[in-house]
Amino acid sequence: MRAVRFIEPKIVRNILFLLFALPGVAFASWVSRTPAVRDSLQASTAEMGTIIFGLAAGSLIGLLSTGHIISRLGARSVILGSSFMILTGFIIVATGTSLTSTSVVFGGLAIFGCGHGAAEVALNVEGSTVEHQLNKTLLPAFHGSFSAGTLVGAAIGSVAASTHIPVALHFGVLSLLIALATLYFYRFLPAATGKEETSTTEKSGSTLKQQLAVWKERRILLIGFIVLGMAFAEGSANDWLPLIIVDGYNVSSNIGTYIYALFVAAMTIGRFTGGFVMDKFGRVPVLKVSAILAAIGIVLVIWGQHYLVAAFGVVLWGLGASLGFPVGLSAAGDEPQGAAAKVGAVATTGYLAFLVGPPVLGFLGEHYGLLNAMVVVLIGVVLAGLLSDAAKPIGIKGNKTKNLAKT
Repeated sequence: MRAVRFIEPKIVRNILFLLFALPGVAFASWVSRTPAVRDSLQASTAEMGTIIFGLAAGSLIGLLSTGHIISRLGARSVILGSSFMILTGFIIVATGTSLTSTSVVFGGLAIFGCGHGAAEVALNVEGSTVEHQLNKTLLPAFHGSFSAGTLVGAAIGSVAASTHIPVALHFGVLSLLIALATLYFYRFLPAATGKEETSTTEKSGSTLKQQLAVWKERRILLIGFIVLGMAFAEGSANDWLPLIIVDGYNVSSNIGTYIYALFVAAMTIGRFTGGFVMDKFGRVPVLKVSAILAAIGIVLVIWGQHYLVAAFGVVLWGLGASLGFPVGLSAAGDEPQGAAAKVGAVATTGYLAFLVGPPVLGFLGEHYGLLNAMVVVLIGVVLAGLLSDAAKPIGIKGNKTKNLAKT
């Protein structure tokens, strides 16, 4: 058997903080320029919903197809490949915007989304391995690094929008910088993480049966609804928030981008502090308070009457939405038996919200206005809060309590 080069886990940990942040930079850069893209394409609200659907559909494909590829090639190869899918999609979106072609932008977002979904799986596999090697909870901080990357991307987008830098130039330069960083740092990752030497048909069939069987468990089904509601709240802001503020409050695209940056900052703070808060107060209370904060924030955005009130609501919305998805995934994995299938099922539920959300909100926004369309998101958050008792920790013994509370 070929010897595997050992890489110090602390080095891998440090590199992962950066690699988690890079997709966030790219993603927030796209979101921050959606008003400019919409104006260039002269797209209606419903058409923008369809265009953004390409991103969600691509993400779901990447999420569902990556596990098998990782087992063959390892997480490092997938991280590199997914990064270049993100950048390829990014450049295609820029090209489509310049050509005012909605179909090209849609295709670019589908590629971008596929790379984004694949990167999320591969990076979490790598991050989970480092957690075990260092015996330290790191995934919440890694996800916080992604949120920090979105904050950087939103800030760059704000500057680009305020200085009227063309979308093609903005995306092109950023793609080059991200590509150079990825090429340099990915080589410090171990090549064998996630790679399996053998894969049998029997194992695959067993995995498929497990994935289908988990939906018979009432607890997993309820956790799925929690994640659905909270992911809907997170995804709707990421997809629509700049346009919601611009169209709903008749302000400039610059203000819409600045307020989106507030959402990203709140998400970042929520994720970096979430481990400490959950360790102190417990998972269920944190989920309930998160749902209440998100609900109050959405109410202020819908009925705030002034964009400054809406901006305060956006901060509450971001803080409330920051922990729903990761806490739901943690709850699904409480029991070691079948944990992978359960976590995968709940993650798919979250991405279902990302997939269905854009066209649904686009359709409702076209007929009733984007602010009024957010009532659907509000209902989802309230239901998630009411169901939060389903995420009560189970199957936790000894020292695992502390770590699971943080995830």
